[in-house]
Amino acid sequence: MGILALGLATPGLASAKPNIVLINMDNFGYGELGVYGGGITRGGATPRINKLASEGVRLTNFNVEAQCTPSRAALMTGRFAIRTGNGSIPMFTPLYGLTQWEVTMAEMLDDAGYATAMYGKWHLGNYDGRYPTDQGFDEWYGVPNSTDESAWPSQPRFMKLVEEGIDPLLTPTYIYEAKKNGPQKKVHEGDLEKRREMDMVLTEKTMDFMERQVKAADPFFVYLPYTLTHYPVLPSHEFDGKSGNGVWGDVLMQIDYNVGRLLDKLEKLGVAENTIVIFTADNGPEMNPGYQGWAGPWSGTYFTAREGSLRVPFIMRWPGGKVPAGHVSNEIVHQIDLFTTFAKIVGGKVPTDRIIDGVDQTDFLLGKQERSNRDGFPIYVGDTLFGAKWRNYKLLTKHVIGGHGYEGREWGYGNTVDGLAFYDLYADPKEQYPWTKDTPVQFWRRFPLTKVIADHLKSLAEEPPIKPGTPDPYVPAKRK
Repeated sequence: MGILALGLATPGLASAKPNIVLINMDNFGYGELGVYGGGITRGGATPRINKLASEGVRLTNFNVEAQCTPSRAALMTGRFAIRTGNGSIPMFTPLYGLTQWEVTMAEMLDDAGYATAMYGKWHLGNYDGRYPTDQGFDEWYGVPNSTDESAWPSQPRFMKLVEEGIDPLLTPTYIYEAKKNGPQKKVHEGDLEKRREMDMVLTEKTMDFMERQVKAADPFFVYLPYTLTHYPVLPSHEFDGKSGNGVWGDVLMQIDYNVGRLLDKLEKLGVAENTIVIFTADNGPEMNPGYQGWAGPWSGTYFTAREGSLRVPFIMRWPGGKVPAGHVSNEIVHQIDLFTTFAKIVGGKVPTDRIIDGVDQTDFLLGKQERSNRDGFPIYVGDTLFGAKWRNYKLLTKHVIGGHGYEGREWGYGNTVDGLAFYDLYADPKEQYPWTKDTPVQFWRRFPLTKVIADHLKSLAEEPPIKPGTPDPYVPAKRK
């Protein structure tokens, strides 16, 4: 790939080459798990994930991008999605995803000697050159886009248009399987029945991969982007009705069961002590009635600039005293930080020929320092900059009015209006009071908040973002 790179090996860590299992839920609210206030209050207990949290670190201020594609692009590259041309989900173009010029987390770990696999939802490109196995993964099983497409084959009007061949883009979705440098094989049509059992199958695939790599004595990285709780929210037949409290309780029980299976498998294989397990999500919950999730104490859903969109669960376990057990922190961390943190832990290389937004959080997550290495970040909804967070303060400069969605739920495709709104997230966690009697006397907070925005805009001027829909091969312009 011809990149300049910087090795970030940490003495005593890189030699161990810990395995990494990264679980990334889909549209999963902050408040769903028992350890975050959900579980039994949502109709389905989550004892295995609660226990996982007690064995590692749990963050209450872990932040992500507001939509599926931007979040996954940021996670994979350590760069804000606006830089990679993936600031929004691909609503208006079939040509989307990461250019081959980008360096993904999987490519970085592959270069560091890891066997890499992905099982689940990609949503970063659905044609040759941009599938997971084109972007650093040794193998992949899953769907290229979202599981809402599983409902299409059940709609007679859609299938009638497919049969008429009215548009080459109107095709049923498929579940794919592929190996690195091999063809993408359509193994199943992605209908509602396959969607129902998808996460059970992904768990089986993950356990098989881990077993194969332990036998081969290779360190492994598994990226496991489960498809729940993206709509349609359907439990496996094994869990349908199991909670007695409705679909959501059933689904939470299923999620907890699958995570427990993975943890048990690591124990059985004898590698739990040297495996980092992370449980997190791509963005906040759904807003669609019947499929709506729960953001706990925060307001808003995905596709918004509210905390319910940006804050998701984050649990990290690395036994043997590496990650302090039972530690809880409200320090700001962003999903882009995982790229640089993993690189530091395993001795991987971080590109130096482009702007990397992620910061190394190794010492913070391993309990060697109390504070995060991040104070804030810019907030985007789609390709639009909405404001910034800094420590426990928030500034929004844009607001959605008349957006798609439902009463009390704004969505990022409405009309936006300009206007300053300041929030103290300790005093006003639901962001109900943008201007209070304390705002004028605390107007000093505009300086660090606007600096976050100014520094970000300056970096965009230095390195212009890749335009959405840019084809390969992409050659970047020289940085200013």
